[in-house]
Amino acid sequence: MVKKALGIDLGTSTIKIYKKGEGVILDERNIIAIANKKDIIAVGNDAFDMYEKAPSNINVTYPVKSGVIADIANMQSLLNHLLRKIGQGSKISGMSYIIAVPTDITEVEKRAFYDLIANSSAKAKSILVVEKPVADALGVGLDVTNARGVMTVNIGADTTEISIISLGGIVLSKLIPVGGNKLDESIRQYVKKKYNLIIGDKTAEVIKKELANATPGDENTIKAFGRNVVRGLPSQMDISSAMVYESIKEYLYTIIDSIKIILERTPPEISSDIIDTGIYITGGSANIKNLETLINKETELPVNICKDASNSVVLGLGRIMEEASLSMLANDIRQSTYSTKTRD
Repeated sequence: MVKKALGIDLGTSTIKIYKKGEGVILDERNIIAIANKKDIIAVGNDAFDMYEKAPSNINVTYPVKSGVIADIANMQSLLNHLLRKIGQGSKISGMSYIIAVPTDITEVEKRAFYDLIANSSAKAKSILVVEKPVADALGVGLDVTNARGVMTVNIGADTTEISIISLGGIVLSKLIPVGGNKLDESIRQYVKKKYNLIIGDKTAEVIKKELANATPGDENTIKAFGRNVVRGLPSQMDISSAMVYESIKEYLYTIIDSIKIILERTPPEISSDIIDTGIYITGGSANIKNLETLINKETELPVNICKDASNSVVLGLGRIMEEASLSMLANDIRQSTYSTKTRD
């Protein structure tokens, strides 16, 4: 692998960059604020501070939706700003780039990730792609190059990607439209229906992080602030863990049902490996309380909630850059032919 390289994990909610030899050098929200439809006034965390607070002439938006680039122009602008922000200046030019891409998306959507770097201010020396589940598994310390199969479940912002990996490739993969944002939305709708209280996405996310539990019985509460539907005035309400559980349990079982579908299609020899090693849970929502208990109960398999689960993909890109023996896992998308994966 080359001496100068950057690895980019372009997620729906966040963008993370790993620099070879230095580690993760950027971890910011993947969001951009544009005034009057043309003037970029903030990107990353600065733009997130404006989210749900900006006047009508400022559009604060996420360019990536459901794991794929939905707004290429804004994503291009956002990336260029962040590349300048990491302080590399002209040193960005001539570096090699590795970018993680979801498996179960179309060839056109995969190509968009490549084109994003190719058309950026980076002037990349080379651009390679790594299938996100492979980087995910590497990031939690697994060896994906041998014949021992592993199962990862990455619960991201908009999607959950469930994968079986062996010999450096994807045996089975399923991408479902359920992630942390769906849980937030469910909490918002439940609070509105039960308490006539409208809360924002940020508040719902805080409630999820503080109270979300995959099993019933927790009795914690926090105060939530919003607008009363009936009176139209600012109001507050005590939100309980029991309420949060009721609002998100359907989506947790959707994830579990998809895990079971993949397990049912897994080759018997790999199934025996998974019985030994268990299921590895990563992603931003991996730390929901008692999630491993629920998945273990439903699958009767060991469940591993990975340390630093939200950074597993970018850390996996780092391993590919740092360890010469793993460099073959990165491919040139112009020459690669991706196999057909399991779809809904």
